[in-house]
This record gives sequence, structure tokens and C-alpha cells, in this order.
Amino acid sequence: MAKTADQWPAIRQAYDWVHRLARILSNKGDLSGDGVRRRIAGLLGVMKRDREKAGRLSSAVDHFLKVTRSYWPGLFHCYNVPDLPRTNNALEQFFGSHRHHERRATGRKAASPGLVLRGSVRLIARAANRTRIYQAADLCQADREKLRILHDQLELRRERRAERYRFRKSPTRYLAELEQRLIQSALPT
Repeated sequence: MAKTADQWPAIRQAYDWVHRLARILSNKGDLSGDGVRRRIAGLLGVMKRDREKAGRLSSAVDHFLKVTRSYWPGLFHCYNVPDLPRTNNALEQFFGSHRHHERRATGRKAASPGLVLRGSVRLIARAANRTRIYQAADLCQADREKLRILHDQLELRRERRAERYRFRKSPTRYLAELEQRLIQSALPT
């Protein structure tokens, strides 16, 4: 204990900063994203100013400050959006559970082509389904124009995927058909 006694004040200081940061991130006061951002910015300023108090851990403090700066723009969305998971672990669990159920239903180890094509719709529908149960009356209130636009986008993605498949299967034939369509469109009617 006597050999490491001089290192303990620095360790206590670093742990104090970590615990203060954890308390701010837990957001017991239900602050908005801007409120959490201001409090963390203040703590980071203190850490930067007093980094020498961390002794041999000052390089770890520098690294923490650098990484935090790089993630700063996207760190606080979870405080403004209700029920948005605050950690990557929670997000990975959400997507992992979808992947698990998809694998169980289809028997596939990889993502199904349907998920690749319609994943934006399927994942949002699954997320919405977790928050509340929808009835037929809720579906009647859907904006038909938005649904048509979304359907058109999904159909375009499906067509592009089919074209890529045709090209990979027979590039010469695919290019010949493409050339024929181009010639037909150039001819006067």
C-alpha cells in the first residue's frame, strides 16, 4: 500500500470525473439534450483544465477528451427523442432481436433479401409495434400519397436489385438488351 500511496490521489480524481459524468448521463433531472450537453461541456472543461491532477492517467484523460469531441455531434439525440436507446448496446439488442426473429422465422443465417429491400419499412414497423398496439382504425388514417411514394421507392430498389442480378448472371446479354432499349428510345415514332 505504501508503494502506491502517491498514485491514489490521481486515481481518485479520475474516478471522480467518471462518476460525475455517469451521473450527468443518467439524466435523473430529465434535462433536454441541450441541458445535458451544457453540463457535460462544463465537466469536460474542468477535465481539460485540471488534467494534470490525474497524474499518470492524464494521457487517458486526453484520449477521452479527443474521442468525446469526435462523437460530440451525435451524443445527445437520445435525450430529445423519447424511448431512443442511449447506448449502442441497447440499439444492438434492438436490431439483434429483429435479426434473431427473422432467422428463426426464415431459417436463414444471413439477412433475407426482403430485409435488405424493405428493411427501412420493416424495422420502423417493428419499432412502432413495440411502443403500442395498432388497430385497423389506425391504419385507415394513413396518408395514401406518402404510402404511394414509399411503395414507389421500394419498387425502384427492387428493380435495381433485379437488374444487378441479371447483369451478374449474364453481362453480355444484359448489355445487349440495354443497348437495344437505348436504340429503340432514339428512333422516331
